[in-house]
Amino acid sequence: MMNLIFPKQAIKWLAVAAFAVFTTGILQAQRIAYVDVNLVLESIQEYQDAQTELDRISAGWRQEIAQEYDAIKSMYNRYQAEQVLLSDELRKQKEEEIMNKEQQVREMQKDKFGPEGELFKKRQELVQPIQEKVYEAIEGYATDRGYDFIFDKGGSANILFANPRYDVTADVLERLKK
Repeated sequence: MMNLIFPKQAIKWLAVAAFAVFTTGILQAQRIAYVDVNLVLESIQEYQDAQTELDRISAGWRQEIAQEYDAIKSMYNRYQAEQVLLSDELRKQKEEEIMNKEQQVREMQKDKFGPEGELFKKRQELVQPIQEKVYEAIEGYATDRGYDFIFDKGGSANILFANPRYDVTADVLERLKK
């Protein structure tokens, strides 16, 4: 019985060792670089203008929503002051008005700032073409220079250490200027 277990383990370890040798050989042959895409985007005036426009729009909507919440607070304060003088029916009516107004403002907030809201759509409209231009420049750079992988230093690649020698951010910026 001991002889049957050993060969299976040996085969398993040989397969793991062969895979490790094979992948090590592949990884050594690949060219890798990284780019700080945030730095590239922030250096483009068009992107800065788009961010300024988005901030302006967002601030206006935030102010509008804050005013609506202030109106709700005023409604509630009036209700609190008048509550003892109101009949049960009027009290319920006022409470429903306040709750409906709160629901309307939450919907407004979702419509403006939600995942599929107006701000998201505006960001896509203004920023996506610029991002595509940057990614095309990175792809062109990688193709021209023979890179297999180019990581985004600022993205979610979780790069814990990056040797500056592999940073091609400046080259991508130069390519965008052409």
